[in-house]
Amino acid sequence: MDKNAIKKFAVWARTELIARVSLKGVEYGITEKKIEDANVDSVGGKVLTADEKKQRQALIAEINDKGYKQVMEEVAYTWFNRFSALRFMEVNGYLPSHVRVFTDEENNFKPQIITEAIHLDLDGLDMEKVYELKDAEKTEELYKYLLTVQCNALNKILPGMFQKIADYTELLLPDNLLREGSVIQQMIELIPEDDWKDAVQIIGWLYQYYNSEKKDDVFAALKKNVKITKENIPAATQLFTPDWIVRYMVENSLGRLWLEGHPDVKEQLLPTEEEQSAYAAGNRDPEDTKWHYYLEEAEQEPEVQAQLAEIRKEYAALTPDQLKVIDPCSGSGHILAYMFDVLMKIYESYGYTTREAVASIVENNLYGLDIDDRAAQLAYFAVMMKARQYDRRFFSRGIQPHVYAIVESNHVDKFAVDYFCNGDAKLTAAMDTIISELHDAKEYGSILTVTPQDWSALYDRFAEITEDINMSRETALRELLPLVQVAEAMAQKYDVVVTNPPYAGISNLSSKVNNFIKDNYPDSKADFFSVFIERCNDLVRKNGLQAMITQHGWMFLSSFEKLRAKLLKNETITMAHLGARAFEEIGGEVVQTTSFVMIKSELNEYRGVYCRLIEPNTQQGKEDMFLLEQNRFSTKQKNFYDIPGTPFAYWLSDTMFDIFKDSKTLSDVAKPRQGLATSDNDRFLKLWHEVDFSKIGFGITSIDDDRKFEYKWFPCTKGGSFRRWYGNNDYIVNWENDGEEIKAYAAKLYRNYTRTIKNIPFYFRKGLTWSTISSGLFSLRYVPEGFVFETKGAMCYVDDKYLYSVLALYNTKVMQQFLAVVSPTLDYHEGPLGRTPILLEDNSEIDEITKNCITISKNEWDSFENSWDYKGHPLIELRTETECVRVHEQQNYHIKDVYWVWSQLCDKRFQKLKDNEEKLNRHFIDVYNLQNELTPEIEENDVSVRKADLGRDIRSFISYAVGCMFGRYSLDVDGLAYAGGEWDVSKYVSFAADKDNIIPICDDEYFEDDIVGLFVGFVKTVYGADTLDENLEFIANALGGKGQPKDVIRNYFLNDFYSDHCKIYQKRPIYWLFDSGKKNGFKALIYMHRYQPDTIARIRTDYVHEQQARYRTAITDLEQRIANASTGERVKLNRKLTTLQAQDTEIRTYEEKIHHLADQMISIDLDDGVKKNYAIFQDVLAKIK
Repeated sequence: MDKNAIKKFAVWARTELIARVSLKGVEYGITEKKIEDANVDSVGGKVLTADEKKQRQALIAEINDKGYKQVMEEVAYTWFNRFSALRFMEVNGYLPSHVRVFTDEENNFKPQIITEAIHLDLDGLDMEKVYELKDAEKTEELYKYLLTVQCNALNKILPGMFQKIADYTELLLPDNLLREGSVIQQMIELIPEDDWKDAVQIIGWLYQYYNSEKKDDVFAALKKNVKITKENIPAATQLFTPDWIVRYMVENSLGRLWLEGHPDVKEQLLPTEEEQSAYAAGNRDPEDTKWHYYLEEAEQEPEVQAQLAEIRKEYAALTPDQLKVIDPCSGSGHILAYMFDVLMKIYESYGYTTREAVASIVENNLYGLDIDDRAAQLAYFAVMMKARQYDRRFFSRGIQPHVYAIVESNHVDKFAVDYFCNGDAKLTAAMDTIISELHDAKEYGSILTVTPQDWSALYDRFAEITEDINMSRETALRELLPLVQVAEAMAQKYDVVVTNPPYAGISNLSSKVNNFIKDNYPDSKADFFSVFIERCNDLVRKNGLQAMITQHGWMFLSSFEKLRAKLLKNETITMAHLGARAFEEIGGEVVQTTSFVMIKSELNEYRGVYCRLIEPNTQQGKEDMFLLEQNRFSTKQKNFYDIPGTPFAYWLSDTMFDIFKDSKTLSDVAKPRQGLATSDNDRFLKLWHEVDFSKIGFGITSIDDDRKFEYKWFPCTKGGSFRRWYGNNDYIVNWENDGEEIKAYAAKLYRNYTRTIKNIPFYFRKGLTWSTISSGLFSLRYVPEGFVFETKGAMCYVDDKYLYSVLALYNTKVMQQFLAVVSPTLDYHEGPLGRTPILLEDNSEIDEITKNCITISKNEWDSFENSWDYKGHPLIELRTETECVRVHEQQNYHIKDVYWVWSQLCDKRFQKLKDNEEKLNRHFIDVYNLQNELTPEIEENDVSVRKADLGRDIRSFISYAVGCMFGRYSLDVDGLAYAGGEWDVSKYVSFAADKDNIIPICDDEYFEDDIVGLFVGFVKTVYGADTLDENLEFIANALGGKGQPKDVIRNYFLNDFYSDHCKIYQKRPIYWLFDSGKKNGFKALIYMHRYQPDTIARIRTDYVHEQQARYRTAITDLEQRIANASTGERVKLNRKLTTLQAQDTEIRTYEEKIHHLADQMISIDLDDGVKKNYAIFQDVLAKIK
């Protein structure tokens, strides 16, 4: 199946149909901005027929009720569904007329219905009109007429898909359907004919892709706090379930119920070992209908077997026609269609004929509901096509399935209700209840609970009025019958419920739905899917089976703990734990799912079968692992009670269950604490390099330390990337005057600041921190005294005696195993962390190894300039470790030799940390007795210090050199020489800092302080004059460029330096690039901490104007040279002239922009940080990428 073609068509068709339908509306005086009077007899000079006038009035009424956009969307969608259904039926030969609607027999876009028009036998066809249109050669009009008649004729056999079109949908049927590029032509052209053979697949994918852009729009609106309305719930939550997961759910629920009651038919319905092996290997016969995804039950203890035997007696007493199954969120009908297939096998095994089985399935077994009218149409269609597939004459039998769009009672006609009830108190009471309970039903869908009624009495009354002649009869049948049908489907109990419910946090839903869920589903209110887990459990009768695919958060997260407590009263028979990427249409880690089958019965010692399929990162990979029977576990559900929070940790060994059962938790022996939420990070949090360094308070020992009143900013933990032992110290927080400003802001927002600013007494104490949100392994880091902590960088406080032991343990494989249980969603908040089992010991050897790990990690962190303890670049610091070349008493060094020393140091450090971590793994594996489950070895990727990297390290050397040019660093001072405060020129003896804080970057050495010239001088100062050329060549080679070393270095400054700088400084650059544009007319760097109000004026007068003069002189010179040049030389010179002229034009425009800013003499406040200050000058600065 060509899904790309299907997607391309469906996405385009939605936009096209909405546009074409809207265009038809214009013909009838209906636009989004204006609607002409509903009662007019003509529009735009066109006299309306009686039918058109009636249809137009109905359309206007609908727009007044739902809104213009919603109605246009619905009509377009309706026609899309009808076109899709007609195409499927014509390809498969299911049209009763046996005449193709869109193509000829060779699948050309030459509708057979036109060529056969005078021979057609369709209900309602006016042959005189056909002849009239043919004679007048009005082919397009004829085609529209025939299409409408065909749809109306199909209403007789498929009323759920082809409602009578004598309404406004006919009025808005697009024009020019036969033209090249029309929706119909594109449908035939883009989607291969063979793709229309499988109704479930083609309809399902069309439905998904048709909604995809609307889904994107809904989620984009969510970011602006626009809630999901009832009209948008289907698009926002629609997800086509992969075929193998549907089979797994249906076979292990409906199939299991039948096989356990009728084990004698197992051989008939289940594959042999050989057949299963062939299937798993990919050798699949299209005619094969065996249940390849059925999981045999685990071996049970005698007590459980006895309980199961009683349940199976119930199952054995069931006959096929007694089974009731439902998909309450049926979407396009994928699950319903496969339940149909499984029911057919059940009926056949019981001795029914195919015709009898099909009729009984549609009449007795199968139920489907959906909140979306068009999805329900598709599900209805899928079931009817499935019936037609098995029974060629099914359409003639007059049987309709129980597949309904949920309807609401908001606009029910009171006179029709009175007429229907006819004074009968019981009927009146029943209808009053149904009408009350289905009010706003479109908001809530299948989660509504409906009271059972005497359905027979209600249906008898409908039968009674069918032949009545009362004026309210039609309204009663049209409005009340669907209400009763939906109410019955929602009220009755089922043997099996199978569904893929919508996934949506309830905070994203309308307040009406939000409040309803909180009131009626308090234990599962965290998400729509969890509400459906609870609701589906209500729909299942005792000992019935419930199969679902949902997000897997309910298995682990604390917000679902009450739901888990309810579900533990049922038994999970099987689970396919899918993790991320189970749906090929959804990439990334966000949607992580699990599919499960539960029996509504409490079997205390029952062993479920669990398939852990989270490792494969493709839909196909997960299916393959399932079929190959890999990663399967069997465990008793009661074991989950041994784990704090009762997560469904089915993969644990008995040893790990015992550890959870018998051990203390981290919260018992330590204090994991949540950090503050600033409520405005841009205002209160900065990266430490943004502000005046002298305003940062380091080393504060407690909240009572009075030294904190001398500073505004303080170090703050805030998570960060995977890093163990030490580091990620990037942020500072405004805690001036004991957090006066941030507390006032929080109090203004929430009345009391303690709602977001928590655990203040713990501030500035030493402890351990981690990243609460991770994409992989957990990492814990030591934090010395002096830090505040933020919500994404929570802290854990431990007595000194156990501090290093806890740090060691939580950076081992052992704790990773336990964290996978309490927080498999990689959400490592203090709650889950506090539930991990801990075995504490006072072990001096472990403490020493841990301290060594901290030292190694800190030394590595401080080797890079994003550390506030950075002393200088290692390629300078390590010079004395290499052989010195003395020339005229001057020391000369080779940077390549220094890099080799650095590389060896990094390797040694890396290996030592790896060895330490493996020692710690080995130790704690022994402590926890997990030798049979874990090995101590770790992957190099999991060691969180860096090895040497020539490209990166040379770039960082260049960055340090630029820092020395600006005076941020000095060859004569360790660490920061200047980052705000008083400038001290005496710090810059060996290499002088740039005087005016403006360093131009040009494509030639136009200025004395040209950046390449300064860099060459820096290298010469650091390593000596006699090794200069070799060192520049080494640097150029490391940068990867071609040409002369200085040219390579210049090209790096022109094109790559600034993006590297922005990356190192996390898009908060401290060196600002004044940039005229892509032609490199003018570029210059300044250091924001040395910025003065006259800096831009000096850039303009001393650099921009001078550069403009150079361009003018160079252009004049080139023009003269060209006049006297040979033909060959003239081409080269002209090319250079074109470049210079473009640069001259660019810098002229740039000068005007910079002039405007220069005149303002703007001051900046470093406390405002980069983001706010950079924005002031954004018109003349390079974009931060």
